[in-house]
Parts: sequence; C-alpha cells; structure tokens
Amino acid sequence: MPGMAITFRLHAVEGAARVGLLNTPHGDVPTPAFMPVATQGSVKALSPDDLKGLGATILLGNTYHLYLRPGPDLVQQMGGLAAFMGWNGPTLTDSGGFQAYSLGPNVKIGEDGIAFRSVLDGSRHLFTPEKAMAFQQAIGADFVMALDQCLKYTQDKDAVCAAMDRTHRWAARCKQAHTSDSQALLGIVQGGVFQDLREESAAYVTGLDFPGYAIGGLSVGEPKSEMYPLTAFTAGLLPPGKLRYLMGVGSPEDLVECVARGIDLFDCALPTRVARNGGLFTRKGRVDVGTAALFRGKEGPVEEGCDCYSCRTFSAGYLHHLFRAKELLALRLASIHNLRFIARLMGDMREAILIGRFAAFAQSFLEGYRTANEEERLRQAGKRMARARE
Repeated sequence: MPGMAITFRLHAVEGAARVGLLNTPHGDVPTPAFMPVATQGSVKALSPDDLKGLGATILLGNTYHLYLRPGPDLVQQMGGLAAFMGWNGPTLTDSGGFQAYSLGPNVKIGEDGIAFRSVLDGSRHLFTPEKAMAFQQAIGADFVMALDQCLKYTQDKDAVCAAMDRTHRWAARCKQAHTSDSQALLGIVQGGVFQDLREESAAYVTGLDFPGYAIGGLSVGEPKSEMYPLTAFTAGLLPPGKLRYLMGVGSPEDLVECVARGIDLFDCALPTRVARNGGLFTRKGRVDVGTAALFRGKEGPVEEGCDCYSCRTFSAGYLHHLFRAKELLALRLASIHNLRFIARLMGDMREAILIGRFAAFAQSFLEGYRTANEEERLRQAGKRMARARE
C-alpha cells in the first residue's frame, strides 16, 4: 500500500483461525478483533474512556451519516475522525454502499454510483466511487472501504451477478481515486449465496491487489447454516497474508464460528443495540436484565467473574431497576458490559490460538452458549431493515 503506513502480520495459525497484528498510525490492533460501531462519531451511550477501559482497540464510523452530518470537510478541519471524537485510536469507515441495501426504494443505483435522498431533509445526493474515496479520505480513518453494491440474499443469480460486476468496476475506480498514504483501502468480495460467483469475485478483487479484503453480502438475512459455509469458502479464496474482514457480524456465537473459519476483523451494532434494550451477554447466552422478573432484587453481578465496570460495581438487581425506571445510566452500564464481554471473548480466542487450544475453546464455548432463536432472529432483522427504510 502507498507508504506502508499500515501493516498486517500473522503471528499464529490453528486450523483456519489466525492471530495477527495490525499496525496503524493511531496504534496497534491485535487480531482477531471486533469493532464497536460509532455510527455518527460516537458509540451510543459511551465515552472514549469507557471504550478504552473495556478493551476496544478500533472503532467503525459510518461514511453515509458523517457525510450528511456534520460533513467530511468539517471532520477533516477538526483533525480527522479519531481526533474529532476524542478517541485518538484506529478507525475504519464503511463506504456508504450498505445504505443502498438498507434504504431500499429510497435509493437508485446506476453505473455512476448510488443516488439517495437525505433522511434529514430529503435533499438528493450521489455517492460515486470517486466521491466515496474523497469523503473517506477527508474523514481520515485508518481503513476505508471500496464502494460496493449489496443485495438481499434472496435475490436471483442474475441480479447478484450484475451487482457483483458493478462492485468490481467500482472497486477499480476506487483504487484509482484513492491517493492517501496514511490509509489502507480494502476491497470487498460479493457474490451472494452462490459459490461460483464468490469464486469469481474473489479472483477479480484480489487481482486488484488491495492491502486487505472484506467479505460482503453476508449477515443480510440468510440463515446461519448458509452464512458459515460461505464465510469459510470465501475466506479460503483470499490471500493468507492479508487482512480478512467479515462485515456486519457481532453475535458471540458468530464471532467464534467465523474466527474458526479464518476471519480477522468484525463489526456490528448488535452488542450495543441489544444492551440498550436490556439484553446482556453471559457465557450461558443472552439474558434480559431489563424485564425478566428474576433479576428484581438480585444481588451480585449479571455474570460472576466478569471484570467489566458494571459487574464490578453494580448488582444485577440495580441494573434491572435502572431499566424499569428508564434511567439513562442503564444504557451506559449495559453497553459497557456487552462490549467488554466481546472484547474478552476476542482476547480469549487470541490466547487460545497462540497456545494451540482454539478448537477446544470454541467447542466448550459453543456447547455452553444458548443462542437466540433463529426464526426470531431473522424476524427482528427484517423489522430493523424496515425501520431503516422509513
């Protein structure tokens, strides 16, 4: 990459699972790593000190939202995203391409790019590959994404192939337009649920020689029985010495399953979103501290042995009270717990890979973790997407 300001080196491998280190101008990121989502330059309810204290090493910002408000030029004027939000650590921005999927009929896609109306004032805007690069370079994240087109997993093969081909053309334009020496531009592999298209996409995108690659078009409503094999298949098509990023994945079981399949980097709003609704992660699965009566007056932490600020300081009964009373502190304490749970999980996986015990760790974790009902998970995902289009 230009200037080699960002490097990635592998330190250990067990099966397909990997441990590595990302070195950036804003600090190092041990991998596998999870990125909390700072959509508008803020992880909801949390300060940068909260995030550093719970072990976050890299954050994700949303180019679409930062473009609409406050605008890339202002972020650049304020010293770039890391300085603007007081984080001063590594950051990654998405390209805005996911909005073409999440905003549905409010978006029009053509060869030039993605045309959409602002959710703030209804004004018209166009993201071209060149503009996506200019906006992200102004925002100043360490990692930036090529513009891509993502579709529902239920789309037919012809539609998926057309979107994939457009993503390839946009990727080439993004690489030509990207000129920053201090950023790493990542290409995105598409292809939906079709292995032959995934293979074709990986061949094309890796042929452009990006410093790292993202797997797109997964975690968009497909069952996990399809997501896991496709993740493994696609990861196996990517260069072993380069970063592999699986976009939009963040449930504990998915993180373990996909680290086992060779993924280095993840992001998702799930841990903080469910936290704000009273859902807290434990090693036995998610519990509803906000509404479940069993937490009323419960002494001791939500999870014994958890070292997060919330569990070290407050009882589960107190968190239950905060949610019932609709106190804002509930959102902060629950978010701290869930992101610390994820940070500990990533650290435990790194350690297990380094000592050659990852397979045993993964089996033990997955056997003990009670996952959400698949049908309900897909229903909730559909409701969230519908709200995004309103």
